[in-house]
Amino acid sequence: MSEHQAARSTTTGRTAKEPAPGATAARTAGSKKAAASKKATPEKAAAKRAATQTASTKSAATKKAATAKKATADKSIEKTAEKTPATKAAAEKTPATKKTAAKTTAKKTAAKKTAATKTAATKAAAKKTAAKGAAGAKKATAAKQAAGTKPESQESKAERAARINDALAEVYYYAHPELDFENPFELLVATVLSAQTTDLRVNQTTPALFAKYPTPEDMAAADPEALEELIRPTGFFRSKAKSLLGLSAALRDDFGGTVPGTVEELVKLPGVGRKTAFVVLGNAFGVPGLTVDTHFGRLVRRWKLTEQTDAVKVEQEIDDLLPESEWTMFSHRTIFHGRRICHSRKPACGVCPIAELCPSYGEGETDPEKAKKLLKYEMGGQPGQRLKPPADYPGRPAPPLPGRDQAAGAAR
Repeated sequence: MSEHQAARSTTTGRTAKEPAPGATAARTAGSKKAAASKKATPEKAAAKRAATQTASTKSAATKKAATAKKATADKSIEKTAEKTPATKAAAEKTPATKKTAAKTTAKKTAAKKTAATKTAATKAAAKKTAAKGAAGAKKATAAKQAAGTKPESQESKAERAARINDALAEVYYYAHPELDFENPFELLVATVLSAQTTDLRVNQTTPALFAKYPTPEDMAAADPEALEELIRPTGFFRSKAKSLLGLSAALRDDFGGTVPGTVEELVKLPGVGRKTAFVVLGNAFGVPGLTVDTHFGRLVRRWKLTEQTDAVKVEQEIDDLLPESEWTMFSHRTIFHGRRICHSRKPACGVCPIAELCPSYGEGETDPEKAKKLLKYEMGGQPGQRLKPPADYPGRPAPPLPGRDQAAGAAR
């Protein structure tokens, strides 16, 4: 082994077994630092524990103080509540008040519903009562169903028409033409004048007229202006005067001054249509016929006996439902009913004597007391339309037109 290798070996061996001088110093310094660190750690831990304990103590103290404060506040509230029982009662009652309000609202709602139900029930009961008080109108519903949407047979219509006619005959046993007349000529003239006016106004006008022109010959020779003045109260007096002059001349020239007794001849006269012709034939000659005026047409449609609006078609359909012998009187009874009870705008359903037979019951006033106020002429305790009614008429005669009765008496 050379000296160099020996020296190397010596150095290597020292390195493995002994630390170098610098390394030793470093280790010593690290050991001291670690020792110092170990020494400091327990002190810091102790300090940290002390700080934690202090914080816990403070927190506990804070909580204790808060609890004490809350307890004090509760005691204060209790004392205040004891001193002010009204406040306490109000506080206790607040939820109850809300609950009570809710209950009250519910009760009010229920009361409204009950009231609405009672009102509906009352109306229904009133309607039933009115129907019963109006000669058995409780059967009106059945009549409506009989003439409902399903087409009614001709036999069923004829049966209903007969029942209605019989019922009207009992009520209006005194039915008659409501125009004053003493012969066919007077009835013909009065019927022509009745267009667009009331029979009452015609009856108040004709006494003076017939006093001055008693025959067709007299009227045909009348001064047009004088004739117009006499019939002025009936309205449309110029056109009516023209018709009267024309038909009077035709009666004088074509029929020997007498009124013909057939529809075909009558409708040829100026101002005379089928309605006028049947009035004259039925009441002056005893020839059966239907008088289809506005009242008649309105009622037979309400009774669902026809849907026609043309007078001739109405006449034809009703002719088929009733025997010929009843045509004239059925017209009178129907017109009487239309003028007295079954009005155009406001029928008096509540006092209708044939309500149980009417499929249109309820279109008018159903309350008996209110309906009673709608009655006209003798049914309402008022004068009738004729100044000279038949002996069996139950009402009062109509008063004459002011100033005309004296003139008529002087002329006669």
